[in-house]
Amino acid sequence: MKSKRKKWNRLVNNMSEKPMTIHEALRWASLFLEEHNREGKIAEILLQHHLGISRVQLLSNFRELVPVEKQTVFMENIKRHVETGIPVQHLTGKEAFYGREFTVNKHVLIPRQETEELIVNVLDEIKTLGPANTLVDLGTGSGIIATTLKLEKPELEVFAVDISEQALSVAKQNACTLGASIQFCKGSFLEPLIDRGQNVDIIVSNPPYIPFVDKPTLSDTVRNFDPELALFAEKNGLAAYYEIVEQSTQVLTTGGLIAFEIGYQQGEQVKTILTNTYPKSTVDIRKDINGKDRMVFARI
Repeated sequence: MKSKRKKWNRLVNNMSEKPMTIHEALRWASLFLEEHNREGKIAEILLQHHLGISRVQLLSNFRELVPVEKQTVFMENIKRHVETGIPVQHLTGKEAFYGREFTVNKHVLIPRQETEELIVNVLDEIKTLGPANTLVDLGTGSGIIATTLKLEKPELEVFAVDISEQALSVAKQNACTLGASIQFCKGSFLEPLIDRGQNVDIIVSNPPYIPFVDKPTLSDTVRNFDPELALFAEKNGLAAYYEIVEQSTQVLTTGGLIAFEIGYQQGEQVKTILTNTYPKSTVDIRKDINGKDRMVFARI
């Protein structure tokens, strides 16, 4: 490891002395990433970030030189990602979700594309739900679900709950930056709403659902950097669903909606949890764009 680090430092020093064009920097970084089994597209994301330009500007200025100081930092970031697996979003401090840019850090789960599909389906359900006034996002993390749904449906009164004070801080920052009026609460899922006697029409959650036994199978980018609190759950990954559904009987209005993101093998189990508590409910397991079970919707 020490010899590798010395070799890398020599490489950085030598290359930093000779400014590269955008094209040369991208080509070098992409090849270096791929040689070490990392995604080559990360080079574009990082170089855009350090130069403060759009992808179109990046690709249309291939012959422009990268300032030496930015080139050095760019190369160091590539090194960190290759050596540790640190997510590119932790290096840039941001991630795009549903056409908007959100702040992210080590205290929150990095937004996944699959969760955009949950948003689309919730918005479709709201159209047929009738007069829905209140919605709560449980385990809000960076606040992507609560903020997006509030901005897409401004008429909703939106609550967002998380047990992590650090996560709530990130979520509040994102809501403020994007202009979403949301009521944030600290606690375990629906407990804060139960304590205040608050009823809601819609419960949405992308809770932790990975069984602890699956931890070794995750990529180092996820396993070592996403907060465990947002990833793993007891009862073979189902503990959060049990808790939320049990609590929901004290806050969900008649005719309300529960919308969950799930692990792709948990559809039938989560459906059973819901139907055991709400025998007359209509429960629907939905697939994502890759054809995997990814969401469960229950009309109560």
